[in-house]
Amino acid sequence: MNYATLLIKIMTNPEQSFFENQISATEFVGKFYQYRKSSDTLCKISVWGNLAYDLVRYYQVNDYLIIEGYLLNTTYTSEDLNIKTSIEIIANKVYPFALTKKN
Repeated sequence: MNYATLLIKIMTNPEQSFFENQISATEFVGKFYQYRKSSDTLCKISVWGNLAYDLVRYYQVNDYLIIEGYLLNTTYTSEDLNIKTSIEIIANKVYPFALTKKN
């Protein structure tokens, strides 16, 4: 695992789930840009605890966030969006960068 700080664009609505002991987890697909070849990469982002609740409450699709967390190399497939990615980020800190106006 590597610790990284990335600028992420939210691509899907953050979805919150709860475990038996009422710990919340939020997951969404994000996009970060690479300087090599001017390409972008999709990744799955997971957030736990109180930060997960705040993420669902305040952020939406097309918002940009600065995320600090651990990079994992796992396979994630979303049939709904026809996405397959091998990068997952377990976020420890989330900072707003550029937000869209809520309706």
